[in-house]
Amino acid sequence: MQKLKFSSQLYIDNVLGTCPECQEEAFLIAIVQDYYRCTNCGQETKQFVNGVIKYLKLKEIDREYIKKHGKKS
Repeated sequence: MQKLKFSSQLYIDNVLGTCPECQEEAFLIAIVQDYYRCTNCGQETKQFVNGVIKYLKLKEIDREYIKKHGKKS
């Protein structure tokens, strides 16, 4: 996982992974912890770690979590 530094206070988590929506390898940008957005198609995904890292399509309950916890700072 890389952290891009834009200023002395701002870090953006991004990973290279396969998007479950467009099936393409793309950079996935963190929205909040364990939730990412595909830079190719814009689909929001949830990171799932169980021996390997997978990205899954979000369900409505996941979207509510993101709204409740806001953007990652």
